[in-house]
Amino acid sequence: MVKLYDVLLQDIRFQEGLNACMNCGVCTAICPASEFYKYDPRQICDLVQSKDEEKIEELLKSDTIWYCGQCMSCKTRCPRGNVPGLIIMVLRKVSQELGYFTESEKGRQQFAIKRVIGENILNTGYCAHVNILDPKMHPEQGPIWKWYKDNIQDVTDRLGANYNRLGPGALRKIPEENLAEIRKIYEVTGGMDFYNKIEKYSKEKAKDLKMSFDEQGINNEYFYHVYLENKNNHQK
Repeated sequence: MVKLYDVLLQDIRFQEGLNACMNCGVCTAICPASEFYKYDPRQICDLVQSKDEEKIEELLKSDTIWYCGQCMSCKTRCPRGNVPGLIIMVLRKVSQELGYFTESEKGRQQFAIKRVIGENILNTGYCAHVNILDPKMHPEQGPIWKWYKDNIQDVTDRLGANYNRLGPGALRKIPEENLAEIRKIYEVTGGMDFYNKIEKYSKEKAKDLKMSFDEQGINNEYFYHVYLENKNNHQK
């Protein structure tokens, strides 16, 4: 059986991100996430450096690795040249590849991100596009968001955008040949395989939780569970 530490070590980001942590805690002192969440990059470096397989697996299954905001403040401060932010990237990747991400609340949210942001990139060329944003799912936007969607053509025309039309301009329609090129890049680089793993493990988790799971879209029980679940135990 392959050891988790060896799997982490295969990623160049891990090799560059963990040189020799001396546990000084400077990364934690500068980390914005550490100020608000139960997150300590110093402890993560120390844990990974210990090569303790059980603790590494526990970390991969935890919410902890999803608190990092990837600001890379840690990179600018470490006296040994370590980059906890890179280590977190690798931990997240391995967690997703092995299916451990479904064991934590924040990890399971990767499925929602894949279904919305990830698929939106492939289908429209945008990370977030107004066409797929549902005001009911974003109450924090208030009534103005619904009004904007209801009047989007008039509003965008007045603002000089090129909404849903070919050619240059904001919110323009991306030609199908360009979308096909984006999908090809995902296939060649392994992005599609990565997406498929997120789907595979999420489907298995939905089955364990006895929740409905559709092969596409967001109108299923598991998606809304992942999207709305919040145990409110993440902050300090």
